[in-house]
Amino acid sequence: MRRALTTIVACTAASLLLAPAASAIDRVDTKKLRKGVTLDGILEHQRAFQNIAIAHDDNRAATTSGYDASVEYVSNRLRAAGYRVTLDEFDFPMWRQNGPAMLSETAPTPRPFTEGTDFIVAQFSSSGNVTANVVPTTDAGFPAPGGPGTSTSGCEPGDFPAATAGNIALMQRGTCPFTQKYQMAKDAGAAAALIFNDGFPDREAPLATTAPPNVGIPAAMISSQVGRSLWTEAQSGTVTLNMVVDATTTPNTEVNVIADSPRGDRDRTIVVGAHLDSVAEGPGINDNGSGSSGILEIAEEVAELRNDRPRNRLRFAFWGAEEAGLVGSTAYVAEQVQNGGIEDIEANLNFDMIGSPNFVRFVYDGDLSDSAPPPGGAPNGSGQIEQLFLRHFQRQGLATDPTAFDGRSDYGAFIANGVPAGGLFTGAEQLKTQRQQQIYGGFAGMPFDPNYHEDGDTFFNLSYTALDQMSDAAAHATWTLAESRSDVTDARAAKVKRGKKGSWTYKGPFRVR
Repeated sequence: MRRALTTIVACTAASLLLAPAASAIDRVDTKKLRKGVTLDGILEHQRAFQNIAIAHDDNRAATTSGYDASVEYVSNRLRAAGYRVTLDEFDFPMWRQNGPAMLSETAPTPRPFTEGTDFIVAQFSSSGNVTANVVPTTDAGFPAPGGPGTSTSGCEPGDFPAATAGNIALMQRGTCPFTQKYQMAKDAGAAAALIFNDGFPDREAPLATTAPPNVGIPAAMISSQVGRSLWTEAQSGTVTLNMVVDATTTPNTEVNVIADSPRGDRDRTIVVGAHLDSVAEGPGINDNGSGSSGILEIAEEVAELRNDRPRNRLRFAFWGAEEAGLVGSTAYVAEQVQNGGIEDIEANLNFDMIGSPNFVRFVYDGDLSDSAPPPGGAPNGSGQIEQLFLRHFQRQGLATDPTAFDGRSDYGAFIANGVPAGGLFTGAEQLKTQRQQQIYGGFAGMPFDPNYHEDGDTFFNLSYTALDQMSDAAAHATWTLAESRSDVTDARAAKVKRGKKGSWTYKGPFRVR
């Protein structure tokens, strides 16, 4: 009865979707690839990532042996499938905490805080011994407006009072990346920076966070309880803390795994990406072993289509150091901009967490009909990619929800440089609503992934249903863009290229040689 009710609700919700807008993307038969991409195939890769984590301190974070083993596994599978594999290097320093950190309140009420329970030093925190007053941002407070993850505290320069200079900035979790908050605090002249959790269910304890590698100040995340206490005290008087961190950052290089199909028009490259690294706190089998396993399975099954070669070049990208602030993908796009290769990238598909246990089928809001625009706006064509996913789910009788197209995953650098993008997501730390429970099942009031950035993000905490449905949609979009004769957007089509036989020009959505 539950399954029947869920199906009825899902189908009803799907039927209420707006009719798809006109698209420049051709309709392509993707049944053969979707049939080849199986849940068993994806789970084979997920087991491999889990075993890698078990053998390497239970994580696959960038700069660790677990990440190196993940790179080796993916590279070997792709080479065996016939792809041209490149290990694309980028600068990514190594960070080490040399000893225990200390955080204590010295006034008005002296008290120590416990590392690991009350606070966790941010990766790339600088060393320092700081005694200074706590200065909250102007928009920090309890509860976070609009629910978990919605506070904009520390996301803009105007959030920091003048008194921040020389003192300890206190910010609340939410909205923008941790790296951005720490950098904003440094830019405001803070001597140290703290981010506190927002205190919603399962969001009390401090998380492992990442600061920019050159942040230059001690940085940490603190628990909701400690943050609430410090914030309340600071509203009525002066609060002084002593913060001591001993850490070392040394130069290092890391790699993205880039795999090109041996055939396909190089002037029309479709980049299909997912980040390969985990956080240091766990194996990252959903975040983002799920996206990596999904596109690896798609890549292998594309190679099995012996009589169907992609018309356009497919480039499967497994990004490094995403958890440290989208470092690998950002470096790659900067490299492509510098060498002119960005002009040949027609679209980017991004798959970051597609197996959340309390899932919703989220589609990036490429036409910005349901969310605020990212900095610089959304490139023309991103809405076409969104509709490509929506039409697929609609044909399957499956409901979807929009998710903000805010650039907070590896597609961010692509859209910032004019490349249309889109993708799928099944949810992270935010809470499922009653409406979403009625449509998708699961548990309202609980995070989409209760194990987000925790050691519980393992092979045993995945939704097989989500993995199966989302990988099917990913395969459909990948092969549609690979085979489409039409361009995603007229704007990127109106350019001149030079081929072996001289110059040729194409205008509008169709190529004319």
